[in-house]
Amino acid sequence: MVKCLKCGKCCIETRMPLSHRDIERIERLGYEKGEFTVIVNGKFILRNINGHCYFLNPKNMKCKIYEDRPEGCRIYPIVYIEGGYVGVDDECPASKTVDIREICKKKPRLIKLLIEVEKGRYEEDN
Repeated sequence: MVKCLKCGKCCIETRMPLSHRDIERIERLGYEKGEFTVIVNGKFILRNINGHCYFLNPKNMKCKIYEDRPEGCRIYPIVYIEGGYVGVDDECPASKTVDIREICKKKPRLIKLLIEVEKGRYEEDN
């Protein structure tokens, strides 16, 4: 199990992809899609404000929408690695607490998220 240090480092200069389900869940909280997203290479990602995620409170380093945070944030520090691999983001201070069971448990969720993000990209491009 990841032993999160709640340092907020994962929210600095984030490039977290968003699925349509993530966007809809956040919109139900009263946010407009254009407030918290940007499109990069045809994909919706979380917007950064002053170098950090739109939803990070820089005073206490806590997420304003933690209970409704995007799936990628829930899966982190398990990440997709170029070349088709799934691994741990070694930039995360808690990365050393992640074991192979955690990676195996979260890998299907990460793959599903990536498929949903790609599907959203395709739909947006048409």
